[in-house]
Amino acid sequence: MLADAGKAIDGFVFGGLAEFGDRLGPINWQLPPYKTFDRADLTAFFDLLPRALDGLRLRHVLEARHPSFLCAEYLELARRQRIATVFTDSPKYPSFADVTSDFIYACLMRSEAQIDKGYSAADLDAWARRTRTWAQGAEPNDLPRVTNTVVDATANAAAREVHVYFIGAAKEHNPAVAGALLERLR
Repeated sequence: MLADAGKAIDGFVFGGLAEFGDRLGPINWQLPPYKTFDRADLTAFFDLLPRALDGLRLRHVLEARHPSFLCAEYLELARRQRIATVFTDSPKYPSFADVTSDFIYACLMRSEAQIDKGYSAADLDAWARRTRTWAQGAEPNDLPRVTNTVVDATANAAAREVHVYFIGAAKEHNPAVAGALLERLR
């Protein structure tokens, strides 16, 4: 049960993360693929997550790997608790781009060994466009979602931080593809 993870959470968070100081980014809590959505258990888990460490705001991210999280009830809970949801862009795990926090966390898992840098130029251009859209406070309209609610770029939404990680199967390409995305964003 996630609700019983208090001691483990405290050991992890208070066991040295403060050493990162202002370089500490969001903390990704990855659930196993068999862990189904259970509102009461997840609420208790979210309530256990520390929100600050040595004066630094802690930001938490949930990487749900079971399709039962593809529901409005999960989104409402994550938004209320200000917990970001990982957009996985994975053929294996649920991929949904509904925004649940004031920052974005994306793990792109589709790099391919036979493609130079792991992603095609067209795919990198698309990810650069999506990253810019997220950073401007809007939401890309070409990603899968649970709900139909999309923040339009013209809605004067607040700018937000975007974290994009490449962790695809062709791991040897991930540093190069990350660099290629950064070049497109400059």
